[in-house]
Amino acid sequence: MIFSRKRADETRDDAVLDVEEAAGPTRGPYDVSEAPDAPRLDLGSLQIPAVPDVEVRVQADPQGVIQQVVLVHGQNALQLGVFAAPRSDGIWDEVRDEIRQSLFNDGAAAQEVEGEYGTELRARLRTPDGLTDLRFVGIDGPRWMVRGVFQGQAATDPAAAGPLAACLDGLVVDRGQEAKPVREPLPLRLPREV
Repeated sequence: MIFSRKRADETRDDAVLDVEEAAGPTRGPYDVSEAPDAPRLDLGSLQIPAVPDVEVRVQADPQGVIQQVVLVHGQNALQLGVFAAPRSDGIWDEVRDEIRQSLFNDGAAAQEVEGEYGTELRARLRTPDGLTDLRFVGIDGPRWMVRGVFQGQAATDPAAAGPLAACLDGLVVDRGQEAKPVREPLPLRLPREV
């Protein structure tokens, strides 16, 4: 029989991890079931934290259904999307591959890099206004995935994202309980007061 002992620091690390797991994640995007209390703009499936100097721009149809959410801070922007995912696995790896292929088909090269949200995709597109850099991030949650697309200096320098990264880190996803096809956008709506 072989016995082993954990060193004191290994035991402490395990205990710290157990406490962190019990307390929930230290940053988001959060599932609605584990989100800390904070003032947020409720757009249905997405709740966006109130961060100073960040403008929330939404494009909605006449029925108030939101088609696009873009957060703007200075010259930087973050476009947000939230999608249904399966119970078992995340979908960001597959979605990232599809985005890369789509960019390639449009004549743009994309590169995978490791970032603070895991594997990210960076691309440079030719537009009528010149070259535009984009940084795609994906965060898999329980039965949902958030996709963010950074533009401006935040696309090439994550440190420049500042308040936009704070919005992403404080984001809350309320997926709901109803069954949805994988990758279907989760419903977004304007608040009643708007």
